Amino acid sequence: MDHLLKMLDLSSKEIEDILNLADQLKYEQKHGMAHQVLEGRTLAMIFQKSSTRTRVSFEVGMYQLGGHALFLSSDDIQLGRGEPTEDTARVLSRYCDGIMIRTFDQEEVEELAHFGTIPIINGLTDFAHPCQVLADLMTIREFKGRLDGLKVAFIGDGNNMMNSTIVGCLKSRMNVAVACPEGYDPDPQVLDYAAQVGHFEMYRDPRGAARGADVVITDVWASMGQEEEAQQRLLDFRGFTVGDEVMRYAKPDAMVLHCLPAHRGEEITAEVLEAHSAEIFEEAENRLHAQKAVLVKLLGR
Repeated sequence: MDHLLKMLDLSSKEIEDILNLADQLKYEQKHGMAHQVLEGRTLAMIFQKSSTRTRVSFEVGMYQLGGHALFLSSDDIQLGRGEPTEDTARVLSRYCDGIMIRTFDQEEVEELAHFGTIPIINGLTDFAHPCQVLADLMTIREFKGRLDGLKVAFIGDGNNMMNSTIVGCLKSRMNVAVACPEGYDPDPQVLDYAAQVGHFEMYRDPRGAARGADVVITDVWASMGQEEEAQQRLLDFRGFTVGDEVMRYAKPDAMVLHCLPAHRGEEITAEVLEAHSAEIFEEAENRLHAQKAVLVKLLGR
């Protein structure tokens, strides 16, 4: 594992190893055990998209591991003023030990990895959100005790979260069902992968996807950069809210996950979110632990 660019790049063994290390690091932190294994290491954090959880979890994670994180917004670096990605990659490779980038285009992340000489971490693109899905898998395993054989239902937009959830869960030997309106399907290369693996179903009715689910996942209907589509999406996603009606089709002890921020009353009702707040906010915390595991794997000496 040289980078974390997308879930498609990871093997099942690599995912399991990251989750095991994340569990260990979480245990050590909770018990006051220092693990400053990245002392002297520096992570450049490029943000073309703003964030709460991504910035704080990576910055705190590097601090807890003994390293240092640099916050670089589009206004702070020449990448935002037209410098080619390949030049930014080569310059930062001479200053830092790793780069985390949160941006729009997956190709930009791939170019950083191609032209740089240090590990690249995808903090989010329009195609993939691997850090979040690693945290989700960690949370499911905490609450359910296993991943193998569980059914995950993702209800909503075929966005970066749905793409990465499908791949990450299938690689973890889970069964996956998704529900999205016409025109909002997951990326074709993700659907091609799912067709090869099997254990995957796609529905236009959320109740079909939720039937017998151990875990129900949703996300906002309009992601960052899609604000102009928000009103149309509210119409197109009518009936896709994760509420009591949908949850009746899932198993009685089903978990609910949401990567946050949540729009209560749109993709999820306030009642369902609060009823499952223990899982959802543990999921948010686990961003820290899962990403620390990735940092150790990639930046550790």
